[in-house]
Amino acid sequence: MTSPDTAAIPATVRLAGHRTPILANLITYVVLILAALITLAPFALSFLTAFKSPKQFASTSALSWPNPFTGDNFSALFSQEGFLSPVAVTAQVVVVITVGQLLFSIMAAYAFARMEFRGRDTLFWVYLATLMVPQVVTVIPLYAIFTEVGLRNTFWSLVLPFVFGSPYAVFLLREYFRGIPQDILDAARIDGAGSWRILWLIVVPLARPIIATLTIITVVSHWNNFMWPLIITTGKDWQVLTVATAALQSQYNANWTLVMAATTLAMAPLLIVFAIFQRHIVNSISLTGFK
Repeated sequence: MTSPDTAAIPATVRLAGHRTPILANLITYVVLILAALITLAPFALSFLTAFKSPKQFASTSALSWPNPFTGDNFSALFSQEGFLSPVAVTAQVVVVITVGQLLFSIMAAYAFARMEFRGRDTLFWVYLATLMVPQVVTVIPLYAIFTEVGLRNTFWSLVLPFVFGSPYAVFLLREYFRGIPQDILDAARIDGAGSWRILWLIVVPLARPIIATLTIITVVSHWNNFMWPLIITTGKDWQVLTVATAALQSQYNANWTLVMAATTLAMAPLLIVFAIFQRHIVNSISLTGFK
């Protein structure tokens, strides 16, 4: 039963307010689905092509399902092209850089956020200003330094420029650490905890979401790092996965199934890492304060 006021309103006017949100939501979902398809299409192409034979790839559509699936491309990568060494080198480089960056960035961020010393803020903003410098500007000086000390084409030349923290990580961690209530830290000091115990037993556990996010960012950026390894290393002794894939693409420009198998192999660990840490990434999207 409708009230007199509601009955006086035309039906088209009453429904207009309902049609607009439905139409807006429909348009939003259509745009998001199209964007997702465009984003995922290259990954799907790489995955499907990696499991095709060269004959299937030449005779079928690029996005058609492999029939049958074949793992010959992956076996050829490891047996004929020696891809095991680039994968191992890349994994070692990423592990060392990730551990080093997190360790030194956490300590630096805690010092900038919670410790008082002369020139602290000035030093922080000068350090943060290095984010404005493009990486290509530092390539030649770094190359000259590592060549002069005899570290060119070594494992340490791949990790030393990146292992001692990063301005981006220090900035994010500092802002997160500043959001931790001082009362928690004061209570720990009253109980006899020093700065090291407060950092590793209180601050770091509270900052697990942002640390997980920085872990993802560091792993992805250095797993995909291409320019510096290409410049500082020669030959296959310390060749990383990105450089090996680029060399494979130029060597086998017509054999796209082999190239796509290499790119799929390069993507797989990143997808696994994201699947493991995705919950922490969602939790750290909004850096809210503590109650």
